[in-house]
This record gives sequence, C-alpha cells and structure tokens, in this order.
Amino acid sequence: MEEQNYYATPPQASGKAIAAMVLGILSIIFIFFPFLGFTLGTIGIILATKAFKQIKDQKLGGRGLAIAGLITGIIGTFFTGILTVVMILPIFIFNS
Repeated sequence: MEEQNYYATPPQASGKAIAAMVLGILSIIFIFFPFLGFTLGTIGIILATKAFKQIKDQKLGGRGLAIAGLITGIIGTFFTGILTVVMILPIFIFNS
C-alpha cells in the first residue's frame, strides 16, 4: 500500500492584519512628521482591532501580524503625539 502524506495548509492571513502591521511600522518611520505618523498609527490601530474580529469570525491566520500592527501603531501614535507636544510647547513658552 502506498503511503500518503497530507499536509494541512496554513490558514490565509487576514489582509487587515497585514495592512495594520505595515501602517504601524510606517507610523514609527514617519514619527517626525506629526500629521502623517499620527494618522498612519491611528489607522493601523483601527485595522488591527478589526483584524482581530475578522480572524476570530472567519478562522483566518495572521493574529501575530495584527498584534504587531496594534503594538507598532500604538508606539508610533504615542511618540508622534509626544514629539508634537515637545515641538509646539516652546512656541507657547517663549512667545508669551
């Protein structure tokens, strides 16, 4: 009798999870461009939360990508906000 090997194919990764990770990484790269970094990070966070629901409902893969997108989006958004405040604060302090 011939031996048959069946390999399970991994589940397809969620497109939202991939996009969330890419946008989260871009938000960190563009951290010194306040509007761009903040916007990319926020969209990355939103897509990551939607990806978690999609992965759970449709039994898709990519949970790790969604986690990476969420974390990098939070980091990018946080540091962009901090740097924006640090850049704007001296304007108000020295102009008064």
